[in-house]
Order: sequence, then structure tokens, then C-alpha cells
Amino acid sequence: MPPSLDFTSLQRAYGERATTPSVIAGELLARITERRDDRVWISRVPDDALRRAAAELEGRDPAELPLYGLPFAVKDNIDVAGLPTSCACPDFSYLPTRSAPAIERLIAAGALFIGKTNLDQFATGLAGVRSPYGVPRNPFDADYIPGGSSSGSAVAVAAGLVSFAIGTDTAGSGRVPASFNNIVGLKPTRGLVSATGVVPACRTLDCMSVFALTVPDAAAVFDIIRGPDPKDFFSREPPPGFTALGALPKRFRFGVPRPEQREFFGDDENARLYEAAIRQLEGLGGVAVTIDLQPFLDASQLVYRGAWIAERMAAIDEATGGRREMLLPVIRAIIEQGKLVSGADAFRDRYRVADTIRRARPVWDAVDLLVLPTTGTTYRVAEIAADPIGLNSTLGHYTNFVNLMDLAALAVPAGFRGNGLPAGVSLIAPAFHDATLAAIGAALHEASGLPLGAQG
Repeated sequence: MPPSLDFTSLQRAYGERATTPSVIAGELLARITERRDDRVWISRVPDDALRRAAAELEGRDPAELPLYGLPFAVKDNIDVAGLPTSCACPDFSYLPTRSAPAIERLIAAGALFIGKTNLDQFATGLAGVRSPYGVPRNPFDADYIPGGSSSGSAVAVAAGLVSFAIGTDTAGSGRVPASFNNIVGLKPTRGLVSATGVVPACRTLDCMSVFALTVPDAAAVFDIIRGPDPKDFFSREPPPGFTALGALPKRFRFGVPRPEQREFFGDDENARLYEAAIRQLEGLGGVAVTIDLQPFLDASQLVYRGAWIAERMAAIDEATGGRREMLLPVIRAIIEQGKLVSGADAFRDRYRVADTIRRARPVWDAVDLLVLPTTGTTYRVAEIAADPIGLNSTLGHYTNFVNLMDLAALAVPAGFRGNGLPAGVSLIAPAFHDATLAAIGAALHEASGLPLGAQG
């Protein structure tokens, strides 16, 4: 029986010589073959090349490689030398000659690259269904959406095909799929991880994100990939002493919305799981403080309109040379709303965001972090097909505002509905408070006693 792919289990197995990277590579290839056409992958490292890379690792000292032999996947809007970058748009696909700096760091740390994962085309969507390569199969129930836009990355982790995966997050793409796949989704403070080598969706909001089975695993990857990049003009330095994973505070205050602001779109089981997470946090030393969520909800309404839909249109037009005919009809319909946005409109939207940040300051005076449902509910693939824009927008109810308001976020599992589908909660705090989120999120996840991913 192969070890679990969480870092602790796999690294222990390597340390005890119970397995090797070559054995793990072979087992993963067998798992991938067994799942057949699960729509997770857009391209993969050829089997022989993967076996060679694993064998080469065995000639290295594991003590010198913090991610020794840990298999990983990369969302296919991020450059990895040797495999195409497609953004789930075949006519756009190109072959990069150099990997994104974050990916170079992972490989230098000993991680074993498996392949590029499926996504909502040009990272536009939260459901995970907008791809000509199909819908990645939700490992808990194939009738339900996997979440997007980093759909394939999340499913690869949950299904036990990799130890971790890299995604991106503009409006929730690194958190919504985590919730639907019973895994962790880490969305760091903007600018701490270089966006060089990432095809932009909204350049002012885009973040690279991490999917993993546990919070410490995600934090370990974050510590490897973060760092300043003079080529990324949104890159920034953290304050002195910054770490990805801190110590659990003895006492902390966490904000929860007023009862009338808790929107679950009729999903009573999700509401129950959210209440249970609040009680668990109180047992860990947290004090729940009721806050006014309205400033954050107001900011959420701006992501897919006005300035940022115009920015998304500009980014995709620049990438494709303005050839919108190569896009899926739903993606084209969304971005073409940007044509209606004037320069004056864009500035007005920036002012509106500044106002929501001002109005939210009393919240941050009262609490250390927010704890919200990652999503209010989930949907079947068929339901999204019937209302692709309306239902997709509800998935961002609790996620859209985070990057707009310069916040850090961490999505962790919160339990299972009666039908076996997972749900999650998100911990959110101001920029550079990533370590506190990770400490509290790790304690919450451990206290839940939940299985890891979909493999138990």
C-alpha cells in the first residue's frame, strides 16, 4: 500500500527507505491510468521523462532538498519549460522556454513535477466547467462541480495524484476548489509570490496559490516559492520576521457575519457545518465577534463588473492578440462587457473599493481575522450549465473581495454534508498576516479530525 502523499507521511517513508521517488512515480502513473479520462490533465511529463527525473533525485541528498520527491502539478496558465501553456484555449497554446520563477524554486527544492492541470479558460470562472478539455471529475461525486478556476489542480491533490499543486487566485480560484475537494487552499498576500510566468487574468489582483492536504504542507510550499522579483512590478517585500506558519495564539478574536448576512442559498447543511466550525474555533481559544460584513460584500460586487472586467478583457486581448473568436462563448460574453467601461467608470470603481476598505477598518480594530464559509453552497454540473453566469456568481459571494481589499486568505475543510460532499471555511486577515491564518487554520483542521482529500 503506497503511503499517503501528505508531506509528513511521504517524507517519513523516504527517510525510512520504505519507498523511493522512482517507486512513487510508478505508483502515480498507475493511479493516473486507473482514473482514465478524469479531465484533470491538459499535458503531462512523458512517462519515461518522469521516471528519469525520479531516478535522478535518488542521487541527491534528501537533507539538502526540503521538497525531496514530493510530486506536484501546475495550473496550465503558469509557465513550465518543456510543456505548453494553454490557459485551456488550444488556439492560444505556446511552448515556454523558461519556467515561472516560483516553479523553478520548487524543482530546485527537489519537488517532482508531474504535469499541467485543467482550468476554467483563462482563469475566468469559479465552477470549474468552462474548459474545452472537459470538467475535471469531482472525486466525491462526478455529478457535482469541482470548483474553479483551478479545478484540475485541486482534484489532483484530493484524488491522491500529487502531494500539492499550484493554482492561481483572482477572485477565489485558489479557495473555492479547495472547499469542494476537502483540501487546503492557501491564497497568500498579493505580491509575495512572483507572478512572472503567469498568464494574467486581472494583473492587479492575480495571486499564485497552493493546494495541499494539510496547512503545514501548503505553508512549506509557500515558504519555498515566495520572494521578491524585480521583473514583477507588483512584487513586494514582507515585513521583517515574516514566516508562512506561525504559532497558535492563546486567545484570538474572529469575526463572523450578522445572522441576516449569513447567506447559504438554501443550503442548510452548509450552514450547520459553518456553525460547527465556529464552535471548534471557540474551543481553540477563539472569541467569536459579530461584525458587519457589508463593506466586504459591496467590494465583492465589483470584481466581475466595471474596472476589473475591463482589466480582464485587456489581459485576455493582449494574450490572444485580440482574437476573441478562439474563446469559449461564455468567456467571450463575460469579457466583452469590458467594452462598456469608460475610463471615468474605472476610476469610480477604484474609489468604491477605497471606500469599502475605509468602511471595513472598524472590523479589523475589533477582530484578528474573519471566518466565513468558503462558499454558501455547491451545484451540480447540470445546474451550472443551465445558468452558467448567475450560479457562478454566487460561488464568489464570500471570496471575490479578498484580493480587491488586499487581504490574505486560507481555505480549510469543515466537514461533510449528508450526501458525502465536503464543505469548507475560509480564514481571512489583512495583508502579511499569513502566519496567523496558517496557525489557526492548521489547528482547526487538525481538531476536525477529517480525512485528507478524497483518499481517506
